[in-house]
This record gives sequence, C-alpha cells and structure tokens, in this order.
Amino acid sequence: MGEIYRLAELKDAERLLDITYRAYETIRELGLHWPAATADLELIKDNVATNECYVLEIEGIVEATITLSRGEEIKALTELPFVKWFAVNPDARGRRYGGKLLDWVEENVILGKLGASAVTLATAEKHPWLVPMYERRGYERILELDPQNGDGTMYLMRKKLIDQPTTIQRG
Repeated sequence: MGEIYRLAELKDAERLLDITYRAYETIRELGLHWPAATADLELIKDNVATNECYVLEIEGIVEATITLSRGEEIKALTELPFVKWFAVNPDARGRRYGGKLLDWVEENVILGKLGASAVTLATAEKHPWLVPMYERRGYERILELDPQNGDGTMYLMRKKLIDQPTTIQRG
C-alpha cells in the first residue's frame, strides 16, 4: 500500500482526534487557545466536513493530517490559502511524515489545484520549536498580532511556492 495522500473522511475522525490530541500536548501545556488542541470528536468531524482536511496514510494507517481552511475568519488576515490543524502521530516522530504531507499539500493542492503561488499559516511566538521549524521550511513572518486571549504574539507566516505574483483561481 505504501504512502497515500488523500482527503480525510468522516470515518477517519476518531484516528484524527487521537493524533491531534496527542500531537498538541505542548500547545495545551503552553496554555495556547487553539481549537485543535482541545477538539472533541464533533469538532474533528466538523473540520473534516467543512474544510479540506488531508491525511497521509502509511500502510493503511493515518499518520499525519493538515487542514486547508475554507473558513471566512482568516479572510481578515489574508486572501492566500491558509493551513491549520497540522498534526503528526507522535509515535512516528523522525519519519518525516509531517514534512511529506505538508510538501504534498503545498505542491499538489495549493499550487497545483488552486494555482496559488504562496501559502500562509499562523503560529505562536512562545512555542519552543514551531517558528524555527516553519522558517527552515521556507516560511517567513509577515505579520505579528496579539489576539488578546493570553496566547501572546502570533505570527502570520507565508511561504512563496513559486516566484511570481500570487494568484488564486476562483470557481
């Protein structure tokens, strides 16, 4: 079977809840108010149903997930595609499943399907390794904001996928 990249289905919700809850342990310890960190099964199902939630399945088992937001809440910050709810099975650390899934979504969905030349995400300054990890992957900080909810400084980060003006196909 190998590696399969696909849209999540509602039947994946329990596995996604397990992965996300365990992967977001540091987020909860830091007291960050990220919905994915405290999601229940209904919120996971809602995410799968209302957004484009992608998974990387290895030998028939979902090991990583990432969501391309369709929500209007991000439109106040950016018109670029926005990824969120990125989680990798903590038992699979070091296998690059997260990097492979993020690469696949950037290349095949954001650039290939949407025709967008850049992608955005948001993360917290106080997280010990997320900002440097995304910077190593080519993301740059483009906006600092404080949501006034105790999370402190958040960064909107952008990665240019190709060097040309950003376009988004509508339709």
